[in-house]
Amino acid sequence: MQTLEEVLERYEAVIGLEVHTELTTLETKMFCGCKLEFGAEPNTHTCPVCLGLPGALPVPNKAAIQSIVLAGLATNCDIEKHSMFYRKNYMYPDMAKNFQTTQGPVAFCMRGHLDLEVDGKAAEERYGLKGASVGDEFENIIVTDDGYRAHVGITRIHMEEDAGKMVHIGGEEGRIAGATHSLVDYNRAGTPLIELVTEPDLRTPEEARLFMQKLRQIYLALGISDCSMEEGSLRCDGNVSLRRRGSTELGVKTELKNINSFKSLHDGLLYEIRRQASVLDEGGQIYQETRHWDPSAKRTIVMRVKETADDYRLFPEPDLAPYDLSDEFIQSVRDKLPELPDDKAKRYSAEYGLSAYDARHLVEHRSTATFFEGCMADAKGDAKELAKPIANLVINDVTAWLNANADADLETCAFTPARAVQLAQLTKSGAISSKQGKEVFQAVLDEDKDPKVIVEERGMEQVSDTGAIEAVVDAVLAENPDKVEQYKGGKTGLIGFFVGQCMKQMAGKGNPQIINQLLEEKLS
Repeated sequence: MQTLEEVLERYEAVIGLEVHTELTTLETKMFCGCKLEFGAEPNTHTCPVCLGLPGALPVPNKAAIQSIVLAGLATNCDIEKHSMFYRKNYMYPDMAKNFQTTQGPVAFCMRGHLDLEVDGKAAEERYGLKGASVGDEFENIIVTDDGYRAHVGITRIHMEEDAGKMVHIGGEEGRIAGATHSLVDYNRAGTPLIELVTEPDLRTPEEARLFMQKLRQIYLALGISDCSMEEGSLRCDGNVSLRRRGSTELGVKTELKNINSFKSLHDGLLYEIRRQASVLDEGGQIYQETRHWDPSAKRTIVMRVKETADDYRLFPEPDLAPYDLSDEFIQSVRDKLPELPDDKAKRYSAEYGLSAYDARHLVEHRSTATFFEGCMADAKGDAKELAKPIANLVINDVTAWLNANADADLETCAFTPARAVQLAQLTKSGAISSKQGKEVFQAVLDEDKDPKVIVEERGMEQVSDTGAIEAVVDAVLAENPDKVEQYKGGKTGLIGFFVGQCMKQMAGKGNPQIINQLLEEKLS
């Protein structure tokens, strides 16, 4: 198949997401008092309401309504005061009552948006950026110094209940295909679930991935879900179609169902864009269908022909009265809004002089943002001066360690904010080099000692005495007169040789900044 770049020269990809999020921080289900608990024994948290037994009546969970209003306010949505629930009818074993209680055309949250900062390699997927200048606007983006900012509309966020879980036995990879029989666990049935639907404003797989990541950050900050993609509390359906460049008419879309990782979302959309282009180039037809992304085979597989709204026979839920949210209720929820990731990043830039890039990456995860806050508190009066080196430490070393160790916990590990401040002070003062700083970071984790103690025990402290270093520099230059002449003749790359010789004579303890400075002075 063609590359994405080749496809996007002729076609425009139109992508929309449906993001499903379980409100796992609540104690009970959406319409009954059954306990929410992931991993419990199958069918131990069920009752006549979530099993749909005759005569059982639903009672709405007020805390769930508060959570969805929080989500709407955090994503710039209008909060609809009047809305209602509907019955979405379908026959499948994972929903015992044969219908799902969901919202209709008017949801609690309507007409929102999020802005995405797309930079680096992520920005390279977007067609038409070559030759653009900072501040240029086209389609839904504004060009920035290192990429672009994309405005992504949110159609709605509606409330519904989750279905149960099917467990297929005997097939490959736990899928229904080839299974000898299937089991159903209704513990999850009735779990409060919010579904966010975007406008078709996304144009690349990277934009879709970044949107999903940003939404996860927001929901975690709100505290409404644990957003565990591995456990299924955050999952996504990706809708994608192609149209010829210059056309405004939407093509036929396919839906990638139940994506449960950022990588799968990106790779699944990437494959589907390329697949659709191949079909269209050969004169074929794209069918509206639901497809499954198989990460092991790295391709999408047809699951079923996509249902339409008419297939679900939606009608108002007769057992639930319409909702009328008061101004007082909405304001009470607004008062609970915490500092959101974007606001936190702006504050880091304003208070500590960090670049937008550094600030944005610090707030990508709650753990790193909390850790950085702890560092700034420990640094006290030196906070602004140490903010940049600490940010580098967190974004590079700490994040790499967290990614490499699935069970790592930044709150309980040996590398505390106080020790991070101490390590930043050692590197900034020139007591140790940045390379040595990485060694000390790992030693702190392994030995549970302060950075200063490790530096002293290992004799790592750099020599910064200018007089002592100058004597070594003079000796190295005297020993290599031919190299000195070559350097002065234009081979300036030899500076690395001279620095290496000086460091060798000083057993690696010379301050490289001072060595470089003295060499440049004496060789000029």
